[in-house]
Amino acid sequence: MARLGAVSLLVRDYDEAVAFYVGTLGFALSEDTDMGGGKRWVRVTPKGGETSLLLAKATTEEQRARVGDQAGGRVWLFLETHDLMRDHAAWLAAGVRFREEPRHESYGKVVVFEDLYGNAWDLIEPARTGD
Repeated sequence: MARLGAVSLLVRDYDEAVAFYVGTLGFALSEDTDMGGGKRWVRVTPKGGETSLLLAKATTEEQRARVGDQAGGRVWLFLETHDLMRDHAAWLAAGVRFREEPRHESYGKVVVFEDLYGNAWDLIEPARTGD
């Protein structure tokens, strides 16, 4: 059986991306390996998660044009939490930009936020089954 190990995310700068994902969102720095020539293998992982983001520094004009727009403005990453209101309040206080107020959907509580480059994410607290 296979598992998704990492998803590549284009960034302008490794250190500013690490500062946001680790310092602001509370992800763990899973790996930061110098590959030489200014290239690094940097992975950040949500605490308790298995799949990490591979922070890939944009090096071409085409890649730089896509930083912050990897999904054409759509939400493309979905982060699950056990306490959406706690995380929303903490991230709001830390300066994270939210596109809306938290709302209830059939699948749980959800709110759309942006990473430091403007990529849209869903923060989701899944509905509890059997309550």
